[in-house]
Order: sequence, then structure tokens, then C-alpha cells
Amino acid sequence: MTVPALTVLSVMSLLSLGYLSQDWTSPNQVEQPNHPRPHIIFIMTDDQGFNDIGYHNRDIHTPTLDKLAAEGVKLENYYIQPICTPSRSQFITGRYQIHTGLQHSIIRSRQPSCLPFDLRTLPQRLQDAGYSTHMVGKWHLGFYKRDCLPTRRGFNTYFGSLTGSVDYYTYKSCDGPGVCGYDLHEGERVAWGQGGRYSTHLYAQRVRKILAAHDPSSQPLFVFLSFQAVHTPLQSPREYIYQYRRMGNVFRRKYAGMVSAVDEAVRNVTYALRKYGYYKNSVIIFSTDNGGQPLFGGSNWPLRGRKGTYWEGGVRGIGFVHSPLLRRRRRVSRAMVHITDWYPTLMGLAGGNVSQMEGLDGYDMWETISDGKESPRLEILHNIDPLYNAARHGSLKSGYGIWNTAVQAAVRVGDWKLLTGNPGYGDWIPPQILGNFPESWWNLERHMEPKKSLWLFNVADDPYERYDLAERRPDVVKQLLARLAYYNRTAVPVRYPSEDPRADPSRNGGAWGPWEGDGENWETFYLRKRKVKKQKRKFCKMKSFFRRLNIRMMSNRI
Repeated sequence: MTVPALTVLSVMSLLSLGYLSQDWTSPNQVEQPNHPRPHIIFIMTDDQGFNDIGYHNRDIHTPTLDKLAAEGVKLENYYIQPICTPSRSQFITGRYQIHTGLQHSIIRSRQPSCLPFDLRTLPQRLQDAGYSTHMVGKWHLGFYKRDCLPTRRGFNTYFGSLTGSVDYYTYKSCDGPGVCGYDLHEGERVAWGQGGRYSTHLYAQRVRKILAAHDPSSQPLFVFLSFQAVHTPLQSPREYIYQYRRMGNVFRRKYAGMVSAVDEAVRNVTYALRKYGYYKNSVIIFSTDNGGQPLFGGSNWPLRGRKGTYWEGGVRGIGFVHSPLLRRRRRVSRAMVHITDWYPTLMGLAGGNVSQMEGLDGYDMWETISDGKESPRLEILHNIDPLYNAARHGSLKSGYGIWNTAVQAAVRVGDWKLLTGNPGYGDWIPPQILGNFPESWWNLERHMEPKKSLWLFNVADDPYERYDLAERRPDVVKQLLARLAYYNRTAVPVRYPSEDPRADPSRNGGAWGPWEGDGENWETFYLRKRKVKKQKRKFCKMKSFFRRLNIRMMSNRI
């Protein structure tokens, strides 16, 4: 018996890829919720690796996160982006990077760039649905104009840092040698005078204040709690590091302490949800933004790769949903979920008509998460980055004339994952337990395949990406290359402008913030802290110096 040749793939391969059941052009459909609009708490951590939570690794102490996940739904096939800005942009727009122009790298502090102004963000849509929206923590989606700020992109209130990395105590942020400034903001003003307070504690305290001040029965609430932890610099109060004192590796020890500090902060937030009457009608979502960085204490073991790469260790994240509204709780979901899916999922819960929101790349996953139904998502475009360093041995010929394999790109369809170009360092790095971690270990797998520019894995059978099937399955390779070519035709031009010297904080009152004029009064943004007498200022500086010195000494000792 013969089967008509639909493509180079067999019918069974097509079924596994989902092509016979998926309409690639139809809009995402959602059903209206049959319960009151829930309060939504979305918690995101920064650079937390797959192996950096208690239910994946017993060496990490996260009792609160473990309990929330165990009583909810663990997402064990959950995908994010490999670095900060891309994950955050996709969460807040519901679109792949290639559809926002942010497909290359991150938005740096001095770049005149931010989310495209013509896109309606998730918080803006939630405002339209009657929600009170609040953001606390790391933004990292651009701020060169006031219209880029969180309060102009859908949040009623904002408290946090605009750049990609700040000191956890002083809120100093540097973008290259000597280009440093203060970065903590309240709404559209610089929040001077907060130095000395650990950011993880400060952010959790702010969320508790928001919950205490709001009436849960009068209006649904959306809170985006975006911790800067556990991103470098590795800083943690000593009481969290002490429990890891037997870890020989100092980086890993401090990093683990920072994870435990986040766990306590989440405990305080969930306690406030119960105390102030939100919990019974709430949805709590926990997500990392990208894989961990082993060079600074993170671990994605046993997955391959790290932050900044398209191996599973860079793009497969920790995620779970905890809510009394879940119909099937206390289970593990292996349905394919991507960070773009939160936009239509949360809008569906809020009563929005997602079918009228054009251009979304995400799907409504609530029935998949809550009821255990099959995921509507059959594929994920991890990214196409035409500006990344081209693979030396890649070519259109090696891509069967379909795709230039010199271009950095990655796509998953069904159980198959294809990578082209230079995906990043492909190491399998065990947790750094020893104090004298050998430097040569970083080169375990790094230079073993210098002439390759194309890989194919069945990540369902081989989640650690150890068995490249590209040569054995050229039929699958061609089909996935065709998907990359299709997506590339829908891409918008890359937006990655040169740095603007006007962004230097020394030109803007010593703080990071908008620098391109829009006709508004800028004095209110850079309003300086109140002047104090010289003697008092000197005393405060000495007190702050000794506090930091003591923290540094104790952290190194532990």
C-alpha cells in the first residue's frame, strides 16, 4: 500500500509534528471564563537555572516555592528565551522577538530603544478589562523616552530598576567602565534615599503594601513582581548564606543564598494574599526569564548549555501555576508551553476577546494547565538572529538550499528541535560544589564540533541533547528548515541602535532615566534627594561604608 507524498516526511512524522491538525493561519481562540475575574500575581526571577529550585535539586532550599508548585501544576516542558530582554518582551507582548524587532541581544542602558510603541502590552489590555495593574522590580525593556517607561506601557504604578543589572544595596548600575548611575524609580521619578535595603526584601515589601492598600472585592488586581535576583552581582544577606556553609564553591554558596531569599520573599507575598482576601480568587504564576549562568553560581544540570544559548539549558525554564481555581491540581504537566502564551492565557482569564487581538504568537493555555487538556501549541520559534556572529562553516548549501545554516536560529516542532549557526557554548556542566572548581572543566564539550552549523534532536527522547540526528533524519531537517524560512519571511527589521552618549547618568543628575526630550518637564524626573548638612552627610556615608564592608566580610567568611 502506498501513501501520497505530502512532503518529504512520512505521514507518521507529520502527525508527530502536528501538521495535519494545525491551522497555521487561524487566530488563537479563547473561551470566556465562568468565574469572577481573578487576581493575577506573576512572579519572575532573573537567571535562575533549571537546577536551582528545591523540587529539581534537594541541595537548594526553597520550601515555599516547592509547596506552591506541589499544590499547583508544575510546567516541566516550559520554554523561555535565553536572555533578559527577549523573555520580558515576549511575556508583555505575546509576540516572538522577530515580530518586535528585538531579536538581537538585549536593550542596553545607553541604547535609544524600547518596546515598539504601536503594540498593546498585556498590562494595557488588562487595564482595558478593568484591572488595576502594578509592576515591582526589573524592567529592562528600554527607557530612552518617557513613553517607554512602565507607567506609559500599562502599569498604574511602578517601583524598581530600569536597567539590566544593579547593586542589590546601593542600586548603582554601570554600563561600561565609568558609566554608572543610580537606578531605582518610583513611578516616573528617581527614588533617591533607598540605599542599604536589599532589593529582594524591598520589592516583596512593596507588593505587600499594594495588596494592603487595594480592595480585592472592588477591582481585580494584576501584579508583575520581577525580581532582579538571582542575577549578578552575587549579593545576599548572610543569614541566607549560612545554611549553605558546607558548599565549597563560594559563587554557588552565595547564589544559593540569593535563591533562598527569593523563596522567603514569595512566602511573604503569598501570606499577604491570604491575609488581605485575595487568595481564593487568585492565580499565581512563577517563571524564570532564562537559564542559569554556571560561571556565577547557576546550574542547569543535567540540561545542556547555559544562559545566552539556545541549548535546553538556556531556554527551558522553571515554571509553575498555583491557584485555587485550577480544576486538576497537584500534578506535573508536560504540555509544551512558551512564555508568549501568558498574554492570551491571562487575557482569557480576564474576560478579554483574544481572537480580536491580531499578531499574537501565544496560545491560551488555561484549559491545558487547569484541566490537563492537550496543548494547542505544537511548535516554538526560539529565535532567528541575523546579526549574531555567523557560523564559519554554515551555508545555504548545507541547509539544502532552504536555509543558510550560518544564521543563528532554533525552532522546535513537536518532539523535534533544530539549531543552526552558532547556538552558544554547548557544555554539560555539573553543579559547582568544589571550592577549587577546575578551570578546564569549562571546556568539556566546547570545541568538540568546530565545523558544525546544524543540529537535530528529539528532545522528548533526548532532553539533554546528546544525540544529534541531523545526518540520520534529513527529512525532518528539511521540514524544520522550511519552518525557519517561513518565520523569517514574517520577521520585521532588527532594531539595535548605537549607544547614545546623552544617556550617561553624569549628564542626567547622576541617575539612569529617559534622556531624549519630549517637551515635558524633566526636573520632576531627576528630582534630587533633599540636601542635608555636611556633617550628617559625612556620618551617613561612613555608616553606609561600614555596613557594606561588614556585609562583604561576612559573606566572604561564610
